[in-house]
Amino acid sequence: MAYGSIPLEKRLRENIKSYKLENLYDLEKVQKLFRDLGEAFGMELLLTQRHGETAVAVGDFSDFEPDVETEPGRKIRVAERTIGHLYVKLSSPEAGQKIEAVLDDLAELYSFLGEKQYRFRETAIYADELEEALEKDRYQAKHGEHVDALTGLLNKTYFDGRLKLLKETGTAPDALICVNINDWKFVNSNYGDEESDRLIKTVADILKREAKPDYLIGRVDGDVFYIVIEVPEDGEALDYCRRIKEACLAFEDSVLAPSVAIGMVTRLSVEEDFAEGFSEAEYEMFRDKFDEKNSPGYRERLEKGLAK
Repeated sequence: MAYGSIPLEKRLRENIKSYKLENLYDLEKVQKLFRDLGEAFGMELLLTQRHGETAVAVGDFSDFEPDVETEPGRKIRVAERTIGHLYVKLSSPEAGQKIEAVLDDLAELYSFLGEKQYRFRETAIYADELEEALEKDRYQAKHGEHVDALTGLLNKTYFDGRLKLLKETGTAPDALICVNINDWKFVNSNYGDEESDRLIKTVADILKREAKPDYLIGRVDGDVFYIVIEVPEDGEALDYCRRIKEACLAFEDSVLAPSVAIGMVTRLSVEEDFAEGFSEAEYEMFRDKFDEKNSPGYRERLEKGLAK
């Protein structure tokens, strides 16, 4: 879900669940402070994540198993949620009350600093997403309602309208091509909205770059594209499909590995219905998808970004 699609305050309440201490604090500096406090006051300090995993330890805590439920220590809280626990071992009981007050202040300070850093980070991300949404709106306003804002291709409504016009005034034969991105959901699940959107745009750019100016290209669903080539020359449509696949394989990126399944049929007569033709093209696309996803090296290329 894009950042701009829900209110900021709601995002702040929800996103803190995925934060760890290292997302908000420089743990090396925390460790240095703990060492200085340990030397000054004769104590050992342990900072854990919300579930008790060690984040910073100064001293010997090998025999200590944090129980964050029944003995949570001093809680570090950000956005009304506990993100860490501070534990202390004093050198002697007499060290007592003054040091306890210092540690209370330290936990409160880290809660305050974490809150500031968290709000700064999330607000900056939210602002970037809103700016991106505004850019899409400006693009839409400039190019008209017929253009898909993400890809610059024709949107489904306008593409369908062009098909109706072709049915009434066009000629035949036509090549009808269906292109579907392989494993778009895998990219979305593992790398998020930004990378999955970039994958769609990357494939759309390839479709445009390899096409002639008169090709009719539309994004008709999230990761599905339709193309019409009117009265193609012999081999023209097959050559276009081949170049699309080659361009996907040649694409160099540390994360994305674009791959598409393509189905093509020929509409032989002006009397034939475009919807039926594209339905047949989709059937051929699914057959091609099976071959593509079972080809040697496909899975390794798809998952290359996970190794980082």
